[in-house]
Amino acid sequence: MAKVEIYTWQSCPFCIRAKLLLNKKDIDFIEYEIDGDQKARAKMIVRANGRKTVPQIFIDDKGIGGCDELHKLEKENKLDLLIN
Repeated sequence: MAKVEIYTWQSCPFCIRAKLLLNKKDIDFIEYEIDGDQKARAKMIVRANGRKTVPQIFIDDKGIGGCDELHKLEKENKLDLLIN
């Protein structure tokens, strides 16, 4: 199974929605809660090629974007292909 990482803020509705989908599909993920942590946020921005919004989701170190992109992959039946 692929390594899935997600940068989040605790109260972000898009972060919650993305994690709900990952949990629903029983996809294990590493969560980085970056609320108030400027060093972690800066690392996320570098990894995400300048994107500053949360969540930022990575599958096997490749940034796929955020919640909308994750749900689009699921809708197009591509998420399982990336994970397995």
